[in-house]
Amino acid sequence: MLFALLLVPFAIILPVNAVSTAVMIASLILILIVELLNSAIEWVIDYIRPEQHPLAKRIKDMASAAVFLSYVNCVAIWVILLWPENSVWRRLIGN
Repeated sequence: MLFALLLVPFAIILPVNAVSTAVMIASLILILIVELLNSAIEWVIDYIRPEQHPLAKRIKDMASAAVFLSYVNCVAIWVILLWPENSVWRRLIGN
């Protein structure tokens, strides 16, 4: 959550267009959503089955992997949008 609180104002003041700002903020909000879902899944698993079970561990691991992938997604979006002069896009277009 601290990650999002620090980066949302930064995304707003960056000199990028409105669509890029919206995409960067959306990637941060996605992290918060996935974190909330992960917490809900863990609480439900602990409530339904307080004892250890291999499937419960696997479900929790999958939810944690989703959180990790949301962070990777956010980093990828920010790197692509803030790449110096967006040279990545020039290479893709061929200019």
